[in-house]
Amino acid sequence: MLVNLSSRKKWASLLLINAMMLTTVACGSTEGASSKPAADATAEPSKAAASTPAASEKPNTEEPAQKTDEPLVVYLNDFDEIIKPMFEQATGYKLELVTGNGAEISSRLEAEKGNPHWDVVWMDAMPTIDKMGKDGQLLENWKPQNIGNLTDFAKQFVPSTNSYVPTGAHAASVIVYNTKAFNANTAPKTWKELASATFKGSIGMADPAVAAPAYPFVAWFFQAQGMDAGKQYFESLMKNGLHVYPKNPNVAKALTSGEIKAAALQESNAYIMKNQGQPVDIIWPEEGAPASVRVAAIQKNTKHAEAAKAFIEFLLDPKTQQTLIDKEKRATSSLP
Repeated sequence: MLVNLSSRKKWASLLLINAMMLTTVACGSTEGASSKPAADATAEPSKAAASTPAASEKPNTEEPAQKTDEPLVVYLNDFDEIIKPMFEQATGYKLELVTGNGAEISSRLEAEKGNPHWDVVWMDAMPTIDKMGKDGQLLENWKPQNIGNLTDFAKQFVPSTNSYVPTGAHAASVIVYNTKAFNANTAPKTWKELASATFKGSIGMADPAVAAPAYPFVAWFFQAQGMDAGKQYFESLMKNGLHVYPKNPNVAKALTSGEIKAAALQESNAYIMKNQGQPVDIIWPEEGAPASVRVAAIQKNTKHAEAAKAFIEFLLDPKTQQTLIDKEKRATSSLP
C-alpha cells in the first residue's frame, strides 16, 4: 500500500512488497527503488492509495474558469463502480469511464497511440505507463498539490518528469489452492514448492505477456534471485507442467473446475473467489509476494487538462483514499 494513514497502520504493512516492476521504473526515469519481500506476507489485502487524513478533507484543486460539457475520459481497470459518482459529486466535472482488465486497456492504449481517445489512464501497469512517458505520450512537469500526501515508500515511484503518480499497490500473485485437492498441510506454501514434483501438472498462472499483474510477478524472481536463477526457476516450472492462461480470470476458472489444483493468482481475484464461497483457500508465501503498483497519468495533448488535473488531485485526496480503503476492507471483512 502507498498510503500514509496513521489510523490504518495494519493496512499500511500489507503491501510493502516489491517487484521488478519497481526496478523497471528505477532503471528508467525514477529515483532508486529497492525490492524486498513483504515484512508481513500474511496480512490482509488492499488496493488503496496515497494520502493522509491530516490533510484537507476536500480535494485540493483549483476551480477552472469554465467547465466544458464534454466528459473527462478515464481508462481504468478497477474501482469503476464507485469512482464516477464520487468524482462527479466532489468536483462537478463529468466523467466517462472506459473499463477492462489490464491487458485490454494496455492493448487499447497501444492501438490509439497515434490518436488517443483518453484523457487520464489509471491502472496497475506501471511499466506500461512508464514506457508511455518515455515515448512522450504523457503530460510532464506538472506536480499535484496533493503529492505531498504520498508516503516515503510511494515517493520512490514518482518519475523525475512527474509524468505519473502512484496511487496504490496490491499483490500481483498469492498462492491459491483448490480445497478439494489439497488442505492446509498438503498445499504448496512457498513459491519454490510450485516447482516440486509433488505438484507436477497441477499449477497454473497468467501469461505475463498478456495479464498486467503477471508481469511484476514473473519479473520479481529475476530481481530477487538474479537473471540466471530467475530463468532457471521458470524453466523448472515449465518442465513441471505449468499451465499458462491468458488472464487471471482464466486461471481462476481452471482452478475451480479442477483443471489445475493450485495457482499463482492475482490477489483481488483470489479474494473474490474466496468471498463467493468457491472451494479455494489462500496462502501468502513466506518469501513475500510481489506488488503491482497502480499509477495515474494525463494524456499529453488532452483538451481537458483542468479536469484531468482535478482527477489526479481527487485520487490523492485523503477522503478519496479512505473510501477506497474501506471498500476493500468491506470486501474482505467476511473472510476468516
